[in-house]
Parts: sequence; C-alpha cells; structure tokens
Amino acid sequence: MKRFCVLWAGVAVLGLVAGCGGPAEDDASGAPSTPAGASSSAPASSTPTGPLGTAAYQAELTKIEQSLAKDLRSLTRVRTAEALAQTMTSLAESLNTASSRLADSTVTSRLIAVHELLQDSLGTAAVSLADSDRAELNARCGGVAYTSQKVQRTLRADLKSAIAALTKLKLKFGATLPDPGPAPDNERPDNGEILVREGDSGTGRIKVTNGTANDVAISVVNDGDPPSEPHVMMFVQANKAATITRIGGTYRIYYKSGTDWNPERGQFSAGCSFQKFDRTFGRNESWQVNLEPTVDGNASTTEVEAY
Repeated sequence: MKRFCVLWAGVAVLGLVAGCGGPAEDDASGAPSTPAGASSSAPASSTPTGPLGTAAYQAELTKIEQSLAKDLRSLTRVRTAEALAQTMTSLAESLNTASSRLADSTVTSRLIAVHELLQDSLGTAAVSLADSDRAELNARCGGVAYTSQKVQRTLRADLKSAIAALTKLKLKFGATLPDPGPAPDNERPDNGEILVREGDSGTGRIKVTNGTANDVAISVVNDGDPPSEPHVMMFVQANKAATITRIGGTYRIYYKSGTDWNPERGQFSAGCSFQKFDRTFGRNESWQVNLEPTVDGNASTTEVEAY
C-alpha cells in the first residue's frame, strides 16, 4: 500500500514513495540540474639606493628570503588549525612587505622585467594566503597536515614563474620554500558507490538527488547511533542521483559535503559541511530526498559537528 507524507518546513524536499518492498540492488543515475603566535620578521627598514646591478640585487633577494624564513618554517611545523591561520596571516604580511620594499628600489635595465614580475608574484602569493579563516575551517575537517601542504603547493605555484626568470639570470631565490611534494591523486568515489554497509538488511530504500555543486556522502544511521557509525554510507556526486536499498530498521539521515575526498579519513578535505535531517525515517519505508535547498522544502535540517 502506498503512502504519501508532506512536511512543510526546512530546506530539503522529502517524498514518502512506498511502503514495504523487496530487496533491490543499489543503483546510481545522472540527475538533471534542478605555530601559534608566529610573528613576521620584516626585512631591514632601510631601502637600498639604485639602480641595483646583479650583485646588489642578489643581496636584496637574500635579505628577503631571510625575512620569510621563520614563517616558512612555521608553515611546515604547525599542529593546530589556529596556528596554521596565524602563520598564514604573518607570512602574507611578510610577503607584502617584501613586495613593497622591492617597489621602492630601482634596478638596471637588464633586471627590470624580472624585478616587476617578482613584485607581482609576491603580491599574488600574499593574496592567496589572505583567506586564513577558510584554511582554518578546512584544517578542521581535512586535517592540519593536508591543508598546510596544500597551502605550501599554492605558494610555490604563485612564485614559480618569478623564480624561473631569476634563475635564467643566475639569481638565486626560493631555496627556502617548503616542498611538500606532488598533490595526492584524486580518489573521488563513483556516483552511488557504497562506502560503508554494516548490520542487518531490510526492505527500506531512499533515492537521493544531489542538486548542489558539491559532492555528498550521505549516511543512513540507525536511530540512537552516532553518525560516525553508519548503517550505510553512499557517495553522491554533484548534480547526480543515486539510491540506497536494503535499509533495515528506523534510521536518521546525515550528510557531509565538500571537495577533495580522503578515503582513509572518510571525509572531505576542503569546503566541508555537516548536516542531519531533523526527523527520523521509519522501518521498511521508501523515500525520495532532494538535497538542494528550496524555499518550499518540507524537511528541516540542522548543522552538526564534524564526523
């Protein structure tokens, strides 16, 4: 016998599709789009007279590297999200100071192009480090080491062209930049891939439509259990749909979204969000869930702690 339930609250659309049903296979389908306290060591306050030739310019580059060294070391040693944010802020200030110092200098014609490129690159690197609040949030879900290494790779990328141009002129710069190695391979699960299945099976099923721009890991959690111990967890890629079948017992639905899935941690590493539906779902029922927020949604959700 079919039943239908409408809940007029919240941000997600739920539809109770059917009552009891036999076991089915999990399926997936495309869906239409609907260190704490680190401080900056500023370069020497005096500005060199110019125009600077190659030897004098190399001396300036060495002073700049020395001024950045403390923050660069801290970036590889941070152990907390707060310390990472503080180090990024301090390093951004040091990079801006170095760029301003170079802007106050004049150089010989041979060095003009690389001189301007280095100023721009230092400024770009400072801007990349400016969003320390987001990095702090990412570190809380993806881990401090992972997030710090991502920041280090971005820093190297921002300065890469300037360092290459300096090297061609036999000028040395960038030796103190941390090198975390290549970024890990993208291990994004397939749409509809079942990441966890524990406990007894039943005849419940739920079709999940992810109408958002981020991937989602949706967890079916037996009522009373913590979200870190799901009955079933399924991966749903952005703007796609998938179905969980063979759900047993009364349960709650949790879901986490983000980017850069880490299979070892079972979490996203950046842009994380953690939510749960406020209602429970009955034994052997079939539901449709649309995760895209909408003003006429009929199911409320609540933000929860990372799991």
